[in-house]
Formats: sequence, structure tokens, C-alpha cells
Amino acid sequence: MRQVRHFIDAEYVDSASGTTFDKVAPATGAVVAHVHEAGRDEVDRAVRSARRALGGEWGQLSLEQRCECLYRVAHGINARFDEFLAAECEDTGKPYSLARHIDIPRGAANFKIFADTVRTVASKSFEMATPDGAGALNYAVHVPKGVIAVVCPWNLPLLLMTWKVGPALACGNTVVVKPSEETPSTATLLGEVMNEAGVPPGVYNVVHGFGPDSAGAFLTEHPDVDAITFTGETGTGEAIMRAASTGVRDVSFELGGKNPGIVFADCDLDKAIEGTLRSVFANCGQVCLGTERVLVQRALFEEFVERLRAGAVDLKMGRPEDETTNLGPLVSETHRNKVRSYYELAVSEGATVVAGGGVPDMSDELSGGSWIEPTIWTGLPDDARVVTEEIFGPCCHVAPFDEEDEVIARANDTNYGLAAAIWTENVSRAHRVAGKMQAGITWVNSWFLRDLRTPFGGMKQSGIGREGGESSLEFYTETKNICIKL
Repeated sequence: MRQVRHFIDAEYVDSASGTTFDKVAPATGAVVAHVHEAGRDEVDRAVRSARRALGGEWGQLSLEQRCECLYRVAHGINARFDEFLAAECEDTGKPYSLARHIDIPRGAANFKIFADTVRTVASKSFEMATPDGAGALNYAVHVPKGVIAVVCPWNLPLLLMTWKVGPALACGNTVVVKPSEETPSTATLLGEVMNEAGVPPGVYNVVHGFGPDSAGAFLTEHPDVDAITFTGETGTGEAIMRAASTGVRDVSFELGGKNPGIVFADCDLDKAIEGTLRSVFANCGQVCLGTERVLVQRALFEEFVERLRAGAVDLKMGRPEDETTNLGPLVSETHRNKVRSYYELAVSEGATVVAGGGVPDMSDELSGGSWIEPTIWTGLPDDARVVTEEIFGPCCHVAPFDEEDEVIARANDTNYGLAAAIWTENVSRAHRVAGKMQAGITWVNSWFLRDLRTPFGGMKQSGIGREGGESSLEFYTETKNICIKL
């Protein structure tokens, strides 16, 4: 049985306690690896290793040397592309056709993008007058924040982990990564690439385990961690924020969402259907930016629902490596039980099930996997739990609206504020409505179109802070002012 070990100080190590847990493949339900669970000792070793590296070789490298190192990491991922692809798809169950074009290329590109970003960021300077007329010069410098705890989600494991590790290392920090217990493999494999790229020991560390009373809690509570970055569920973010308050550590959170899609009658219907099918069902609905609430102008409502239904039932579930597969399983049986409970709740709340609503019959080979049907509902009020609570599965509720002001108010009537999608061919309406969305990112006539130089994050209960481009550098560095009397 494959062993997934911790990566600490450039070496793979077992847990001192010998405690392991099973890694189950979502597509088949088979146990494919034993993962070593970190105790306080392993977490402390990783943090101390990261602390030493700050003052060691890594801390002595110039900016250009660090950036060259990160480019080698990116090349190393691409050189072992097929290994990362297989590991990611076995852990998540997602189709190769999806991960090949998004997860692995973006995972590698994040190192290059942030290496290029730190090279081009300018510092501010101000001249000032002094009473004696000599004057003074003030200028800002950016220094590493220190040891960063990186707590990662399971839906896009490599991509979202490197989205944090890339800028953290580019800015000169060191990291301790806690991947999700569901998806530990690519973060672990990256340790080999770090060694091959010449990254000094202690710069990149990985510890495995769960949240409460396990590696997650031990890491976020550790007094020698300087900042914590986390992507995941809002309740977990609240727990991490409480831990971070001891020692007043900085946090960056991308949390939950209940994102609206607004379809106006003046849209290009083909584009709106194609885009909404992606935003609802991509990655089996396990995308924090996905659309779970679709609001369609009444004149278009019936046609839109029928075409969305046709697209949903046409999705093909199957083995991840099958190039015709475009819908994988949910990440685990536990998560499927959660999503199924919402499928049952929707019916009890009075929903009309337009498509799906249950568990599909899969072949014997896949019958043990965490499969679930893509599902569409109509007929529920805006305050129904299925319409207000994040489900994180391949499902959406579609409701009609009449007026622009009405739909803006309904779209914003949520505790979350991560993303929104608007479909309209009226350029004035596009600017007007997008400007009124209470969301960190609003797409018009597109979805998941990301320029990585732009700020990214959520409003309300969807997060704290912004990452991407120069916004990432603001979190991963401390800005100091130096005043020179002339």
C-alpha cells in the first residue's frame, strides 16, 4: 500500500506515533494509500524547520535568485506533469480532461506568475521638508512576513495550494502546508520537485491530518506561525480566526459562497446556457465560485430551464482517465451524504425536480464511488434552505425575475459575497448591474475567466483579504518605512 508521509526539512518522515488513516479514491471507493497523521511533534518540527530556513540560505538569496528557483519549481511540475495529473485525479476523482487543462498547468504557472510579479513591484518614496531646510527622504521596503501556515481545500488541491505557496515563497517567506486529508498527494509530491529545484531545506514543509485536535489545529495554534492563509468552509475559517487571535497573527481567507447567476432576456442564450452549465456542474459542483442560484428573466425562463436540463442530462459520468468523461464523483462518501441530504431537503421544501435528484447506477467497477446526479430544481422561494445554504455539489435552483432592480436585490440577499455571473448583451446594463453586485468578482458573459494579476477574494462571510497580483504581496510581506534625514 502506498504511504503518504510528511515532508519536513527536505525529507519524508513518518509520524512518531505511527498513526495513519486511509486515503479512499472517490471514483471507486477503494483504499489507495495510507496517510501519516501529524501530531504536535511533527507540526512543531515543521514550523521550527521553516523558522530556521528564514534565517538560513533562503533568507540570504537575492530576489532574482529566489525567482529563478521558483521558475525551476514550475519547470519541475511540468516535467512530471503526468505524475501530478494521475495523483490529482486519483485523490479527487475529477476527469483527466479537466485537470489536464486547469489544475496542473495553473498549479505550475502560479510559481512563474508570482516570481514575475515580485520583480516588477515598485516601492513608494516621498520627499519631505524639515525645519532646518535639509529635507528628508522616506521610502517603503517590503520584507517577508515569516512562517506562513497554508491550509488547503480538497476541490482544487494543487492549484489552490500553489496559489498561496507561490507568492509566499516569492516574497521570501517559508511555509508549512496542511493539505486536506481528502487530497494529500500532490502537495506531498511537490516536495520532490522542491528538492530537485534546489529549494533549501525547511522552505517548503507538508504535514498531514485533520482539523480539530489534529494537524490543522496544531498548526494554526502554533505560536511561531506568523500568518495563516486558508481556503475552505466559513465555519472552519471562524475557528482558524479564533486561533489566530492569540498572538495577533494575520489571516487571509477565501471562504464559502452561494453565488448568483443572472440571465437577462437580452442575453445570447447559447452563451448563457454553455456558461451556466459550466458554472453549475464543473468539478461536480465543487467550486467555491460556482453558481447555485440562477435567476432568469421571465420571458426566457421556460426555454432556459429546458435547455439547461438537456445539457445536464447529457453530462457523462465515468472513469477519470476516460477522455469522454466530463463529470466526476464527489470527493468522498461523507460529502455525498451531505449533498444527498440537500437533495432530499429540496423535495421536502416543495421543489420541482427538473433533472437528477438522486444517485446514478454505475458499473461494478465504479459502484463504490461517491457518484451523484447533476440536479436542477425550480419552484422554491428565495428563503428556502436549499436556496440560501451552500451545498457544494452539482446542483442549482432556477427562479424567474421580472425587473432589474428586483434581481439585484435578490442576488445580493445572502450572507455570502464571493462571485456572481451576469448574462446580457446590453453594455450599459452590464456595467450598471455588475457595479451593484456585492461580490468579490463579477463575470459578465463568462465564468471562471481569471487574470491572475487582479485582486481576488470575497465579501461578507465569503472571506477576508485579497490575493492575486500585487494584492498577494500585501499579505505575504510587511511594509516598512525608512526615513533618511538628508
